[in-house]
Amino acid sequence: MATKKQNEDITKNGDIIEDEEFGYSKIEIFHPKDTKKLAYHYKEILKILGENTDREGLEKTPLRVGKAIQFLTHGYNLNPMDIITSAKFKEEYKQMVLVKDIELYSLCEHHMIPFYGKAHVGYIPNKHITGLSKIARVVDAFSRRLQVQERLTTQIRDCIQEALEPMGVAVVIEAHHMCMQMRGIQKQNSVTTTSAFTGAFLNQNQTREEFIHLIGAKLH
Repeated sequence: MATKKQNEDITKNGDIIEDEEFGYSKIEIFHPKDTKKLAYHYKEILKILGENTDREGLEKTPLRVGKAIQFLTHGYNLNPMDIITSAKFKEEYKQMVLVKDIELYSLCEHHMIPFYGKAHVGYIPNKHITGLSKIARVVDAFSRRLQVQERLTTQIRDCIQEALEPMGVAVVIEAHHMCMQMRGIQKQNSVTTTSAFTGAFLNQNQTREEFIHLIGAKLH
């Protein structure tokens, strides 16, 4: 449970939902001024679409969407470099470290429609390692922004390379794009795969092939 002081600090900028039966607090932080502005504009959008924004089902929808879009893009408030360096440790391990099947959810910057899938991230340490959860958090920090998959892939790679200076970094993302599934070409089973490598993964075929084998992906 959040403390009284934490509750006071959080509710200045957000909402706190407590479930006493299960003994936890769900904290979602929103900026009141931004929420108000977003709600106003989403209400205007609904009116343009021909909806009655005063009816019961839509009365609070602009506010909900205003909060939802802030959560969906909360990566703008996160510093991926700070995340990964917050758990940087000296270690002489020099074999591959792989975290695969990291769930990711993002919004395509072209239509603001979701794309979702999984990221596989590997690196070969060079005197430093990071906490495994930090790798997943870096993926989340970059994906929770308006994105294209290609840029997302290289941002994750470059962040880990800069923060840890390893002997190599490998990132593969496999994602479904709803802008292809529910509009446009409407191909339901298409999967987009992107990859980005540095160091040993880029220059050594055997190392790259080992990574691809371990994640079970098919790259052509």
